[in-house]
Amino acid sequence: LLDKALTESVQPVTQIQKKCHPGKEKEEAATFTIILFFISELFEINHIRTIYHMFIAVLLIFCLSTLAVDYIDQGRLVLEFDLLFFAFGKLGTVTCAWLVMFVYTLLVPYFTLVFWGSFYHSFPSKLGLSLGTGLVLSAVQTCVLGLFPIYVAVHYQLPPASRFIVILEQIRFLMKSYSFMRETVPVIMKNPAKEGESPRFPTLSSYLYFLFCPTLIYRESYPRNTHIRWKYVGITLGMILGCLFYGYFILVRLCVPVFRPETNQPLSKRSMVLAVFNSILPGIMLLLLCFFAFLHCWLNLFGELLCFADRMFYKDWWNSTSFANYYRTWNVVVHDWLYYYGYRDFLWLSNRKFRTAAMLSVFIVSAVVHEYALAIGFGFFYPVMFCLFALFGGEGLMFNFTMNDKRQSPVFNVIMWACLFLGQGVQVCLYCQEWYAQIHCPRTGVRTPPMCTASTDEAML
Repeated sequence: LLDKALTESVQPVTQIQKKCHPGKEKEEAATFTIILFFISELFEINHIRTIYHMFIAVLLIFCLSTLAVDYIDQGRLVLEFDLLFFAFGKLGTVTCAWLVMFVYTLLVPYFTLVFWGSFYHSFPSKLGLSLGTGLVLSAVQTCVLGLFPIYVAVHYQLPPASRFIVILEQIRFLMKSYSFMRETVPVIMKNPAKEGESPRFPTLSSYLYFLFCPTLIYRESYPRNTHIRWKYVGITLGMILGCLFYGYFILVRLCVPVFRPETNQPLSKRSMVLAVFNSILPGIMLLLLCFFAFLHCWLNLFGELLCFADRMFYKDWWNSTSFANYYRTWNVVVHDWLYYYGYRDFLWLSNRKFRTAAMLSVFIVSAVVHEYALAIGFGFFYPVMFCLFALFGGEGLMFNFTMNDKRQSPVFNVIMWACLFLGQGVQVCLYCQEWYAQIHCPRTGVRTPPMCTASTDEAML
């Protein structure tokens, strides 16, 4: 019954595909079309929607357990969210930093393009004009979108969630501005304006729309829906808030009691193994929550508000039998950007001679950016995710030969899920231990940052 339900629900979605599949190498540019929401279609089936109901039931159990423990320990029935308020502290500073990055990304790349394009076909030295403009823009980009967000996060000692907002927006603006320049510059170079006419540039309104729409590939126009479904917007926003509180309860009930140091007992092999396996459940739940909250709810929310019709933000990554396919289907939005501007451009520059090097370079860039976001967000460099990328990723030494796209047996899907469970457990365990180590074991002669002076419960994320 479940197999039949899945087959019937997936069929109408898989019939509508992008003309250029992200996993296949083609010459034409990425095209956008009307794509249905994948999980939303699955939720129309009662059997699948029951899984969603189960997660809601677990959230209610978390709330009841927190109320019960508070009543037993303190004699009151009050839900406190100290950890949540701590993690999202200093939102005023975050808002100001975001406005600076947004205004810069909107105006500077656009008017730099207009300036360069206005003189390109009439300037005596096209190469000199392009190099000079590119170097100046790169220097300004480095200062405003490169160093400024890091300075804000470190100087103002932003708490973890606020740091992640600033850093992730920094990465998003960099990717958006690069796509805008990468897509428009070749068009201006190949299409000189006719005599007596001014060059044609993309409109500022189309660029503004691109900065907010849920895609990283710039186009002057996208397929649009006819109207906004405000009821869907309200439900989606409620699900995002629900996921936020869900993550809070997972950390408070399943992580803080395990990793909060009660005594100064030395770390042993036994306690380490137990800690890893105790972290598997909260780790995989946080992974699924991040996927559902961001890749499904958050992107669909902006897609609905902007009438953006192409909702292929992810594919059926849960059916993957290799980590290469998992990375391709987990986040299609980022994968498309890496494919078109990383992998395909690398092949173009190398005259299609170094495919393995192209794949490896894209993989390394992705791993480094992930590690950079975690290092700035948590306030310490601890390359756990980078090592797991190297071990289990598409180019991982251990699974590169045993798990690849040619393996379609369900056994390999089981292996992939087992590795995901174990990998998430290792990450949650090590990052939580290092977080508390940074607080309770400060290095000699190093001033403890203000964000680490909060109480033990508030300092956990």
